Amino acid sequence: MLVCHCLGITDRTIREAVHAGAETPEDVRDACGAGGGCGGCKELVSDVIATECRGEPRHDVVPADRLCGRRSLEDAPDSAAA
Repeated sequence: MLVCHCLGITDRTIREAVHAGAETPEDVRDACGAGGGCGGCKELVSDVIATECRGEPRHDVVPADRLCGRRSLEDAPDSAAA
């Protein structure tokens, strides 16, 4: 699932950053860039961090109003493989 539309970063990349030690949205931004564009995805980045830390199942459907909207899904690299 594409989380950061500005930089084309998926939840998979964010989860990898969390497993590598990122604990906050700022840590994730420093590790992979997510949340470093317009900032519209910071809440969703926080949700991915929380889900990974709790070990909850992922939900691949995100309400459109939660996305930053800077880029369309068609512009995203490999968004279907996320």
